[in-house]
Amino acid sequence: MSSSPAELHYNGQVYPLPLLVGTENEPAVDISKLRDDTGLVTLDIGYKNTGATKSAITFIDGDAGILSYRGYPIEQLAANSSFMEVSYLLLYGELPTMSQLETFNHSITHRTLVHENIKKFLDAYPASTHPMGVLMSTIASLSSFYPNSLIANRPMADMDRTYHRLIAKMATIAAWTYKKSLGHPYMYPNNKLDYVSNFLQMMFGHRTEDYIADPVVVDALNKLLILHADHEQNCSASTVRMVGSSHANIYAAVAAGVGALWGPLHGGANQAVIEMLEQIRADGGQVSKFVAKAKDKNDPFRLMGFGHRVYKNFDPRARIIKEACDQVLNKLGVNDPVLDIAKQLETTALQDDYFIERKLYPNVDFYSGIIYRAIGIPTDMFTVMFALGRLPGWIAQWKEMRELNEPIGRPRQVYVGHPRRDYLPITKR
Repeated sequence: MSSSPAELHYNGQVYPLPLLVGTENEPAVDISKLRDDTGLVTLDIGYKNTGATKSAITFIDGDAGILSYRGYPIEQLAANSSFMEVSYLLLYGELPTMSQLETFNHSITHRTLVHENIKKFLDAYPASTHPMGVLMSTIASLSSFYPNSLIANRPMADMDRTYHRLIAKMATIAAWTYKKSLGHPYMYPNNKLDYVSNFLQMMFGHRTEDYIADPVVVDALNKLLILHADHEQNCSASTVRMVGSSHANIYAAVAAGVGALWGPLHGGANQAVIEMLEQIRADGGQVSKFVAKAKDKNDPFRLMGFGHRVYKNFDPRARIIKEACDQVLNKLGVNDPVLDIAKQLETTALQDDYFIERKLYPNVDFYSGIIYRAIGIPTDMFTVMFALGRLPGWIAQWKEMRELNEPIGRPRQVYVGHPRRDYLPITKR
Protein backbone atom coordinates (compact mmCIF):
# COMPACT_ATOMS: atom_id res chain seq x y z
CA MET A 1 0.00 0.00 0.00
CA SER A 2 1.40 3.38 -1.00
CA SER A 3 1.46 6.16 1.63
CA SER A 4 0.43 8.73 -0.99
CA PRO A 5 -3.18 8.15 -2.09
CA ALA A 6 -4.85 9.39 -5.24
CA GLU A 7 -7.71 11.83 -4.84
CA LEU A 8 -11.16 12.07 -6.35
CA HIS A 9 -12.66 15.55 -6.45
CA TYR A 10 -16.43 15.20 -6.65
CA ASN A 11 -19.38 17.33 -5.66
CA GLY A 12 -17.22 19.81 -3.74
CA GLN A 13 -15.45 17.18 -1.68
CA VAL A 14 -12.13 15.37 -1.87
CA TYR A 15 -12.03 11.61 -1.43
CA PRO A 16 -8.69 9.84 -0.91
CA LEU A 17 -8.22 6.65 -2.95
CA PRO A 18 -5.54 4.26 -1.67
CA LEU A 19 -2.76 3.32 -4.08
CA LEU A 20 -1.42 -0.23 -4.25
CA VAL A 21 1.78 -1.37 -5.94
CA GLY A 22 2.31 -5.00 -6.92
CA THR A 23 5.57 -6.90 -6.60
CA GLU A 24 6.41 -6.08 -10.23
CA ASN A 25 5.72 -2.36 -9.59
CA GLU A 26 2.25 -2.35 -11.10
CA PRO A 27 0.34 0.61 -9.56
CA ALA A 28 -3.39 0.37 -8.88
CA VAL A 29 -6.05 2.64 -7.43
CA ASP A 30 -8.20 0.90 -4.82
CA ILE A 31 -11.85 1.86 -5.36
CA SER A 32 -13.32 -0.89 -3.18
CA LYS A 33 -15.14 1.64 -0.96
CA LEU A 34 -15.90 4.21 -3.66
CA ARG A 35 -19.65 3.55 -3.77
CA ASP A 36 -19.96 3.51 0.03
CA ASP A 37 -18.14 6.85 0.31
CA THR A 38 -19.49 8.72 -2.71
CA GLY A 39 -22.44 6.81 -4.16
CA LEU A 40 -20.49 6.48 -7.42
CA VAL A 41 -19.65 3.37 -9.41
CA THR A 42 -17.00 3.15 -12.12
CA LEU A 43 -17.79 2.19 -15.71
CA ASP A 44 -15.18 0.00 -17.38
CA ILE A 45 -16.83 -2.00 -20.15
CA GLY A 46 -15.00 -5.27 -20.62
CA TYR A 47 -12.99 -4.69 -17.40
CA LYS A 48 -9.98 -3.58 -19.46
CA ASN A 49 -8.68 -1.36 -16.67
CA THR A 50 -10.21 -3.04 -13.62
CA GLY A 51 -8.34 -5.34 -11.28
CA ALA A 52 -10.87 -7.76 -9.85
CA THR A 53 -8.45 -9.48 -7.50
CA LYS A 54 -4.93 -9.58 -6.08
CA SER A 55 -3.26 -12.69 -7.48
CA ALA A 56 0.12 -14.35 -6.96
CA ILE A 57 -0.10 -16.78 -9.88
CA THR A 58 0.79 -15.14 -13.20
CA PHE A 59 2.40 -11.87 -14.23
CA ILE A 60 2.19 -10.29 -17.69
CA ASP A 61 3.87 -7.15 -18.95
CA GLY A 62 2.45 -6.81 -22.44
CA ASP A 63 4.62 -3.84 -23.39
CA ALA A 64 7.85 -5.63 -22.50
CA GLY A 65 6.74 -9.08 -23.71
CA ILE A 66 7.05 -10.71 -20.28
CA LEU A 67 5.11 -13.73 -19.01
CA SER A 68 5.95 -15.51 -15.76
CA TYR A 69 4.34 -18.17 -13.60
CA ARG A 70 4.89 -17.69 -9.85
CA GLY A 71 7.88 -15.48 -10.73
CA TYR A 72 9.55 -17.94 -13.12
CA PRO A 73 10.02 -16.64 -16.70
CA ILE A 74 8.06 -18.65 -19.24
CA GLU A 75 11.23 -19.08 -21.32
CA GLN A 76 12.96 -20.96 -18.51
CA LEU A 77 9.96 -23.14 -17.73
CA ALA A 78 9.41 -24.11 -21.37
CA ALA A 79 13.09 -24.96 -21.85
CA ASN A 80 13.65 -26.94 -18.66
CA SER A 81 10.36 -28.04 -17.15
CA SER A 82 7.48 -30.44 -17.85
CA PHE A 83 3.77 -29.78 -17.95
CA MET A 84 3.31 -31.77 -14.74
CA GLU A 85 6.01 -29.76 -12.97
CA VAL A 86 4.43 -26.49 -14.13
CA SER A 87 1.01 -27.74 -13.03
CA TYR A 88 2.42 -28.38 -9.55
CA LEU A 89 3.99 -24.91 -9.55
CA LEU A 90 0.72 -23.21 -10.46
CA LEU A 91 -1.28 -25.16 -7.88
CA TYR A 92 1.10 -24.96 -4.94
CA GLY A 93 3.24 -21.89 -5.55
CA GLU A 94 6.68 -23.51 -5.67
CA LEU A 95 8.54 -25.88 -7.96
CA PRO A 96 8.40 -29.43 -6.58
CA THR A 97 11.29 -31.43 -5.19
CA MET A 98 12.02 -34.75 -6.87
CA SER A 99 9.95 -36.68 -4.33
CA GLN A 100 7.08 -34.17 -4.51
CA LEU A 101 7.00 -34.43 -8.30
CA GLU A 102 7.06 -38.22 -8.18
CA THR A 103 4.16 -38.24 -5.73
CA PHE A 104 2.25 -35.72 -7.84
CA ASN A 105 2.85 -37.68 -11.05
CA HIS A 106 1.72 -40.91 -9.37
CA SER A 107 -1.42 -39.22 -8.07
CA ILE A 108 -2.30 -37.91 -11.55
CA THR A 109 -1.39 -41.10 -13.41
CA HIS A 110 -3.50 -43.35 -11.20
CA ARG A 111 -6.59 -41.18 -11.59
CA THR A 112 -6.74 -41.03 -15.39
CA LEU A 113 -9.32 -43.84 -15.65
CA VAL A 114 -12.88 -42.50 -15.82
CA HIS A 115 -16.09 -44.19 -14.74
CA GLU A 116 -17.48 -46.52 -17.40
CA ASN A 117 -20.75 -44.58 -17.40
CA ILE A 118 -18.88 -41.67 -18.96
CA LYS A 119 -18.84 -43.71 -22.16
CA LYS A 120 -22.63 -43.81 -22.05
CA PHE A 121 -22.71 -40.02 -21.92
CA LEU A 122 -20.37 -39.76 -24.88
CA ASP A 123 -22.27 -42.35 -26.89
CA ALA A 124 -25.48 -40.36 -26.48
CA TYR A 125 -24.10 -37.32 -28.33
CA PRO A 126 -24.60 -37.05 -32.09
CA ALA A 127 -21.38 -37.57 -34.06
CA SER A 128 -21.63 -33.95 -35.26
CA THR A 129 -21.48 -32.51 -31.72
CA HIS A 130 -18.70 -29.98 -31.27
CA PRO A 131 -15.95 -31.41 -29.02
CA MET A 132 -16.07 -28.38 -26.72
CA GLY A 133 -19.75 -29.00 -25.99
CA VAL A 134 -18.96 -32.59 -25.09
CA LEU A 135 -16.00 -31.55 -22.95
CA MET A 136 -17.92 -28.86 -21.07
CA SER A 137 -20.92 -31.03 -20.22
CA THR A 138 -18.83 -34.08 -19.32
CA ILE A 139 -16.63 -32.10 -16.92
CA ALA A 140 -19.72 -30.66 -15.25
CA SER A 141 -21.13 -34.17 -14.88
CA LEU A 142 -18.06 -35.33 -12.93
CA SER A 143 -19.56 -33.74 -9.82
CA SER A 144 -22.28 -36.39 -9.90
CA PHE A 145 -19.63 -39.13 -9.63
CA TYR A 146 -17.91 -37.36 -6.73
CA PRO A 147 -20.72 -35.95 -4.56
CA ASN A 148 -18.29 -34.80 -1.87
CA SER A 149 -17.20 -32.10 -4.33
CA LEU A 150 -20.50 -30.34 -3.64
CA ILE A 151 -19.40 -29.62 -0.06
CA ALA A 152 -18.10 -26.05 -0.08
CA ASN A 153 -15.42 -26.26 2.63
CA ARG A 154 -13.56 -29.56 2.58
CA PRO A 155 -10.18 -30.57 4.06
CA MET A 156 -7.12 -29.61 2.00
CA ALA A 157 -6.12 -33.24 1.36
CA ASP A 158 -9.57 -33.93 -0.06
CA MET A 159 -9.32 -30.87 -2.30
CA ASP A 160 -5.89 -31.98 -3.52
CA ARG A 161 -7.40 -35.28 -4.66
CA THR A 162 -10.06 -33.33 -6.55
CA TYR A 163 -7.46 -31.14 -8.28
CA HIS A 164 -5.41 -34.17 -9.30
CA ARG A 165 -8.49 -36.08 -10.38
CA LEU A 166 -9.59 -33.24 -12.65
CA ILE A 167 -6.19 -32.88 -14.33
CA ALA A 168 -5.99 -36.65 -14.81
CA LYS A 169 -9.47 -37.20 -16.19
CA MET A 170 -9.41 -34.14 -18.43
CA ALA A 171 -6.85 -35.85 -20.69
CA THR A 172 -8.97 -39.01 -20.93
CA ILE A 173 -12.20 -37.13 -21.58
CA ALA A 174 -10.54 -34.93 -24.22
CA ALA A 175 -9.07 -37.94 -26.03
CA TRP A 176 -12.32 -39.87 -25.84
CA THR A 177 -14.17 -36.87 -27.22
CA TYR A 178 -11.95 -37.13 -30.30
CA LYS A 179 -12.48 -40.89 -30.59
CA LYS A 180 -16.23 -40.34 -30.33
CA SER A 181 -16.16 -37.90 -33.25
CA LEU A 182 -14.50 -40.59 -35.40
CA GLY A 183 -16.71 -43.43 -34.25
CA HIS A 184 -13.59 -45.26 -33.07
CA PRO A 185 -13.33 -47.40 -29.90
CA TYR A 186 -12.05 -45.58 -26.85
CA MET A 187 -8.46 -46.14 -25.76
CA TYR A 188 -7.90 -46.61 -22.04
CA PRO A 189 -5.07 -44.77 -20.29
CA ASN A 190 -1.68 -46.43 -19.89
CA ASN A 191 -0.17 -45.82 -16.45
CA LYS A 192 3.31 -46.59 -17.73
CA LEU A 193 3.37 -43.44 -19.89
CA ASP A 194 3.94 -39.82 -18.96
CA TYR A 195 1.01 -37.41 -19.14
CA VAL A 196 1.56 -36.16 -22.70
CA SER A 197 2.50 -39.56 -24.17
CA ASN A 198 -0.52 -41.13 -22.49
CA PHE A 199 -2.81 -38.48 -23.96
CA LEU A 200 -1.38 -39.02 -27.45
CA GLN A 201 -1.82 -42.80 -27.26
CA MET A 202 -5.46 -42.32 -26.19
CA MET A 203 -5.92 -39.95 -29.12
CA PHE A 204 -4.16 -41.87 -31.89
CA GLY A 205 -3.69 -45.40 -30.59
CA HIS A 206 -5.66 -48.46 -31.70
CA ARG A 207 -6.50 -51.57 -29.74
CA THR A 208 -4.92 -53.83 -32.33
CA GLU A 209 -1.46 -52.25 -32.26
CA ASP A 210 0.95 -50.48 -29.96
CA TYR A 211 1.24 -46.72 -30.35
CA ILE A 212 4.52 -44.99 -29.57
CA ALA A 213 4.43 -41.20 -29.71
CA ASP A 214 7.27 -39.47 -31.55
CA PRO A 215 9.54 -37.77 -28.95
CA VAL A 216 9.61 -34.58 -31.03
CA VAL A 217 5.81 -34.43 -30.97
CA VAL A 218 5.73 -35.17 -27.23
CA ASP A 219 8.22 -32.36 -26.58
CA ALA A 220 6.31 -29.88 -28.75
CA LEU A 221 2.97 -30.71 -27.14
CA ASN A 222 4.53 -30.54 -23.68
CA LYS A 223 5.76 -27.03 -24.47
CA LEU A 224 2.38 -25.98 -25.86
CA LEU A 225 0.59 -27.12 -22.72
CA ILE A 226 3.09 -25.19 -20.59
CA LEU A 227 2.66 -22.03 -22.68
CA HIS A 228 -1.13 -22.24 -22.38
CA ALA A 229 -1.22 -23.19 -18.68
CA ASP A 230 -2.26 -19.75 -17.40
CA HIS A 231 -2.53 -16.20 -18.67
CA GLU A 232 -3.58 -13.94 -15.83
CA GLN A 233 -7.20 -12.74 -15.52
CA ASN A 234 -8.35 -13.61 -19.03
CA CYS A 235 -11.98 -14.27 -19.97
CA SER A 236 -12.06 -17.95 -18.97
CA ALA A 237 -9.96 -17.57 -15.80
CA SER A 238 -12.20 -14.70 -14.67
CA THR A 239 -15.21 -16.88 -15.43
CA VAL A 240 -13.84 -19.71 -13.28
CA ARG A 241 -13.26 -17.29 -10.40
CA MET A 242 -16.68 -15.67 -10.81
CA VAL A 243 -18.52 -19.00 -10.77
CA GLY A 244 -16.35 -20.25 -7.91
CA SER A 245 -17.09 -17.13 -5.88
CA SER A 246 -20.64 -18.41 -5.39
CA HIS A 247 -19.05 -21.54 -3.82
CA ALA A 248 -20.08 -23.65 -6.78
CA ASN A 249 -18.02 -26.84 -6.99
CA ILE A 250 -14.81 -26.82 -9.00
CA TYR A 251 -16.23 -29.06 -11.75
CA ALA A 252 -19.00 -26.53 -12.42
CA ALA A 253 -16.52 -23.64 -12.36
CA VAL A 254 -14.09 -25.34 -14.78
CA ALA A 255 -16.98 -26.32 -17.07
CA ALA A 256 -17.92 -22.63 -17.17
CA GLY A 257 -14.30 -21.82 -18.03
CA VAL A 258 -14.50 -24.27 -20.94
CA GLY A 259 -17.64 -22.48 -22.13
CA ALA A 260 -15.85 -19.12 -22.02
CA LEU A 261 -12.84 -20.54 -23.85
CA TRP A 262 -15.14 -21.95 -26.55
CA GLY A 263 -15.86 -18.46 -27.85
CA PRO A 264 -13.95 -17.57 -31.04
CA LEU A 265 -12.66 -14.34 -29.49
CA HIS A 266 -10.88 -16.32 -26.78
CA GLY A 267 -9.90 -19.91 -27.49
CA GLY A 268 -10.63 -20.10 -31.18
CA ALA A 269 -7.68 -18.08 -32.48
CA ASN A 270 -5.55 -21.04 -33.58
CA GLN A 271 -8.55 -22.54 -35.33
CA ALA A 272 -9.04 -19.22 -37.14
CA VAL A 273 -5.41 -19.43 -38.33
CA ILE A 274 -5.99 -22.76 -40.07
CA GLU A 275 -9.28 -21.56 -41.54
CA MET A 276 -7.46 -18.52 -42.95
CA LEU A 277 -4.75 -20.73 -44.44
CA GLU A 278 -7.44 -22.94 -45.97
CA GLN A 279 -9.02 -19.82 -47.47
CA ILE A 280 -5.70 -18.82 -49.06
CA ARG A 281 -5.20 -22.35 -50.42
CA ALA A 282 -8.72 -22.47 -51.86
CA ASP A 283 -8.06 -19.17 -53.62
CA GLY A 284 -4.96 -20.52 -55.32
CA GLY A 285 -2.35 -20.24 -52.59
CA GLN A 286 -0.94 -16.87 -53.62
CA VAL A 287 0.41 -15.54 -50.33
CA SER A 288 1.44 -12.13 -51.72
CA LYS A 289 -2.16 -11.44 -52.73
CA PHE A 290 -3.44 -11.92 -49.21
CA VAL A 291 -0.57 -9.99 -47.65
CA ALA A 292 -1.60 -7.08 -49.87
CA LYS A 293 -5.22 -7.51 -48.77
CA ALA A 294 -4.12 -7.44 -45.13
CA LYS A 295 -2.32 -4.13 -45.72
CA ASP A 296 -5.38 -2.57 -47.36
CA LYS A 297 -7.36 -0.88 -44.60
CA ASN A 298 -10.47 -0.93 -46.80
CA ASP A 299 -10.28 -4.71 -47.25
CA PRO A 300 -12.10 -6.75 -44.57
CA PHE A 301 -9.51 -9.55 -44.76
CA ARG A 302 -7.33 -9.87 -41.67
CA LEU A 303 -4.30 -12.04 -41.05
CA MET A 304 -5.09 -14.33 -38.13
CA GLY A 305 -2.33 -15.33 -35.73
CA PHE A 306 -0.35 -12.10 -36.01
CA GLY A 307 0.08 -9.60 -33.20
CA HIS A 308 -1.61 -9.94 -29.81
CA ARG A 309 -4.13 -7.98 -27.78
CA VAL A 310 -1.92 -8.09 -24.68
CA TYR A 311 1.63 -8.24 -26.04
CA LYS A 312 2.47 -4.98 -27.80
CA ASN A 313 5.98 -5.86 -28.99
CA PHE A 314 6.07 -9.64 -29.27
CA ASP A 315 4.43 -12.71 -27.79
CA PRO A 316 7.18 -14.41 -25.71
CA ARG A 317 5.43 -17.75 -26.17
CA ALA A 318 5.71 -17.47 -29.96
CA ARG A 319 9.51 -17.34 -29.85
CA ILE A 320 9.52 -20.56 -27.83
CA ILE A 321 7.04 -22.53 -29.88
CA LYS A 322 8.42 -21.46 -33.28
CA GLU A 323 11.46 -23.68 -32.71
CA ALA A 324 9.28 -26.62 -31.69
CA CYS A 325 7.09 -26.01 -34.74
CA ASP A 326 10.10 -26.17 -37.05
CA GLN A 327 11.27 -29.38 -35.39
CA VAL A 328 7.86 -31.04 -35.79
CA LEU A 329 7.57 -30.12 -39.45
CA ASN A 330 11.12 -31.25 -40.19
CA LYS A 331 10.81 -34.51 -38.28
CA LEU A 332 7.41 -35.55 -39.59
CA GLY A 333 8.05 -34.37 -43.14
CA VAL A 334 4.36 -33.59 -43.56
CA ASN A 335 3.33 -32.91 -47.15
CA ASP A 336 0.53 -30.41 -46.65
CA PRO A 337 -0.08 -27.39 -48.93
CA VAL A 338 -1.73 -25.52 -46.06
CA LEU A 339 1.41 -25.83 -43.94
CA ASP A 340 3.52 -24.74 -46.90
CA ILE A 341 1.40 -21.60 -47.13
CA ALA A 342 1.89 -21.03 -43.41
CA LYS A 343 5.67 -21.10 -43.77
CA GLN A 344 5.53 -18.70 -46.73
CA LEU A 345 3.31 -16.36 -44.74
CA GLU A 346 5.61 -16.48 -41.73
CA THR A 347 8.68 -15.70 -43.87
CA THR A 348 6.91 -12.80 -45.58
CA ALA A 349 5.65 -11.26 -42.33
CA LEU A 350 9.02 -11.46 -40.61
CA GLN A 351 10.71 -9.63 -43.49
CA ASP A 352 8.01 -7.12 -44.50
CA ASP A 353 8.49 -3.57 -43.17
CA TYR A 354 4.71 -3.11 -42.85
CA PHE A 355 4.48 -5.94 -40.30
CA ILE A 356 7.78 -5.14 -38.60
CA GLU A 357 6.84 -1.48 -38.01
CA ARG A 358 3.46 -2.49 -36.57
CA LYS A 359 4.96 -5.35 -34.55
CA LEU A 360 2.61 -7.84 -36.21
CA TYR A 361 4.70 -10.91 -35.57
CA PRO A 362 3.36 -14.47 -35.64
CA ASN A 363 1.96 -15.28 -32.21
CA VAL A 364 1.52 -18.52 -30.26
CA ASP A 365 -1.83 -19.22 -31.94
CA PHE A 366 -0.20 -19.15 -35.37
CA TYR A 367 2.38 -21.78 -34.46
CA SER A 368 0.12 -23.91 -32.27
CA GLY A 369 -2.40 -24.28 -35.08
CA ILE A 370 0.37 -25.43 -37.42
CA ILE A 371 1.66 -27.98 -34.90
CA TYR A 372 -1.80 -29.38 -34.18
CA ARG A 373 -2.50 -29.79 -37.87
CA ALA A 374 0.89 -31.39 -38.51
CA ILE A 375 0.38 -34.07 -35.86
CA GLY A 376 -3.12 -34.87 -37.08
CA ILE A 377 -5.37 -33.08 -34.61
CA PRO A 378 -8.51 -31.83 -36.42
CA THR A 379 -9.40 -28.16 -36.35
CA ASP A 380 -12.47 -28.49 -34.12
CA MET A 381 -10.26 -30.13 -31.46
CA PHE A 382 -7.87 -27.17 -31.25
CA THR A 383 -9.84 -25.42 -28.50
CA VAL A 384 -10.03 -28.69 -26.55
CA MET A 385 -6.22 -28.78 -26.65
CA PHE A 386 -6.19 -25.20 -25.34
CA ALA A 387 -8.49 -26.25 -22.48
CA LEU A 388 -6.25 -29.20 -21.63
CA GLY A 389 -3.30 -26.84 -21.22
CA ARG A 390 -5.24 -24.12 -19.40
CA LEU A 391 -6.76 -26.49 -16.82
CA PRO A 392 -4.05 -26.19 -14.10
CA GLY A 393 -4.30 -22.41 -14.39
CA TRP A 394 -8.06 -22.54 -13.92
CA ILE A 395 -7.67 -24.78 -10.88
CA ALA A 396 -5.00 -22.48 -9.44
CA GLN A 397 -7.25 -19.45 -9.96
CA TRP A 398 -10.22 -21.22 -8.29
CA LYS A 399 -8.00 -22.43 -5.44
CA GLU A 400 -6.52 -18.96 -4.83
CA MET A 401 -9.93 -17.32 -4.91
CA ARG A 402 -11.27 -19.73 -2.27
CA GLU A 403 -8.16 -19.54 -0.08
CA LEU A 404 -8.41 -15.73 -0.06
CA ASN A 405 -12.07 -16.09 0.95
CA GLU A 406 -13.05 -13.61 -1.75
CA PRO A 407 -16.68 -12.43 -1.73
CA ILE A 408 -19.16 -13.44 -4.37
CA GLY A 409 -18.59 -11.54 -7.62
CA ARG A 410 -21.23 -8.89 -8.18
CA PRO A 411 -20.39 -6.19 -10.78
CA ARG A 412 -22.39 -2.97 -10.85
CA GLN A 413 -23.88 -1.28 -13.89
CA VAL A 414 -24.97 2.08 -15.24
CA TYR A 415 -28.66 1.70 -16.05
CA VAL A 416 -29.61 3.26 -19.40
CA GLY A 417 -33.10 1.80 -19.82
CA HIS A 418 -36.51 3.51 -19.67
CA PRO A 419 -37.08 5.70 -16.60
CA ARG A 420 -39.75 4.75 -14.06
CA ARG A 421 -43.26 4.45 -15.55
CA ASP A 422 -46.62 3.09 -14.44
CA TYR A 423 -48.20 -0.12 -15.61
CA LEU A 424 -51.18 0.28 -17.97
CA PRO A 425 -53.85 -2.37 -18.50
CA ILE A 426 -53.67 -4.02 -21.90
CA THR A 427 -56.90 -2.28 -23.00
CA LYS A 428 -55.27 1.14 -22.60
CA ARG A 429 -51.97 0.50 -24.41
